[in-house]
Amino acid sequence: MTSTPRTHMLRDSRDGCPAPWQRTAAGANLLGGDGNLGITIFEEITALAGRHQAINLGQGFPDEDGPAEIRNAARKAILAGANQYAPGMGVPVLREAIAEHQERFYGLTPDPATEVMVTTGATEGIAATLLALTGPGDEVLTFEPFYDSYGAMIGLSGATHTTAPLLAPDFLPDLDALEQAFTDRTRVVLVNNPHNPTGAVFPLPVLQRIVDLAVKHDAVIVTDEVYEHLTFGPQHIPVATLPGAAERTITLSSAGKTFSLTGWKIGWLTGPAELVAAVRTVKSFLTYSSGAPFQAAVADGLRMDDSFFAEAAGTLRAKRNVLSTGLRAAGLDVFQPQGTYFVIADVAPLGIEDATGLSRRLPELVGVAAIPVAPFCHPEGAERTKTLLRFAFCKRFDVLQEAAERIARLGEVL
Repeated sequence: MTSTPRTHMLRDSRDGCPAPWQRTAAGANLLGGDGNLGITIFEEITALAGRHQAINLGQGFPDEDGPAEIRNAARKAILAGANQYAPGMGVPVLREAIAEHQERFYGLTPDPATEVMVTTGATEGIAATLLALTGPGDEVLTFEPFYDSYGAMIGLSGATHTTAPLLAPDFLPDLDALEQAFTDRTRVVLVNNPHNPTGAVFPLPVLQRIVDLAVKHDAVIVTDEVYEHLTFGPQHIPVATLPGAAERTITLSSAGKTFSLTGWKIGWLTGPAELVAAVRTVKSFLTYSSGAPFQAAVADGLRMDDSFFAEAAGTLRAKRNVLSTGLRAAGLDVFQPQGTYFVIADVAPLGIEDATGLSRRLPELVGVAAIPVAPFCHPEGAERTKTLLRFAFCKRFDVLQEAAERIARLGEVL
């Protein structure tokens, strides 16, 4: 007996409601009006960069590996037999190092046994947190532009994604608009600080207002702080250190950005034991555990001298300046980032109103690839940011210098 293939099986669920994959795709702006699935802007631009042999400043990964001592520690762990499942919460030595790190830099004292959990990158930590704590009828508030995985996971959870805009030139929220974005259905406010893609670092008054509004509406605060050590002047302030925040805040970070080891996918979260336990329940059925031989090596990294963290930020700041010089030479308006891997530039001074269209032409025009900001937004935000491009400067100095020289010729070839 043969069965007829169900050609409609990916279209929707049996009750006619969007299937989980559709909610995920729609949340990440990957679902067209006709219901067809698209590809991420990262995939599209990376393919164009490869086709035209362009310098790819689209995706935010370094082209240099992290510290040799951390990589060597991972090799030793592999040879010593750390190649089987790690505990679901993470190996004790890493959880202890994370707790020490939080106390050393911020004065926080999470219990490594119950208030620290290792995840497969911060992305999995965010996914597990949103799936654990939100669902239909809830609202999750993010700032806009927002990292695309936020929208995807909010969509998968079935919650409603609401936003508060970050406005040029400093990309900080208007506090009145932020207050209006909160409602009594706001279950989670997801704060990315330092912020991707804008490079903003939120000051204390903004962070305290977020906490006060979360308390007022009884919302959980989830903070994505993966760029915590990569700021260029302003000091990073963890939300969990503020009055009223600790008992309702889950803080996430990772080794990827701090140590230029994005492929290791070792992240972590800290927070109140009851919230961590809820997230662990979901995380256990996603990956269960994460890269055993990398965990002890990351523990070594977190215990490195303060000078390492200062030097890493200083080097990245110099790279930012090299690329920004080329962007300005091309006639673009450059919004100086205070942190992260990224700089935002406005192409409007060149008479261009569609940065997304330009991003598709840029690899062929000047041999450099960048990502438009509009795909990080809902429709209203996309219109507001339609002339903005994001460039990654987490590359070698010689690569950035060459990219800057190529970009400087943009006005000549348009």
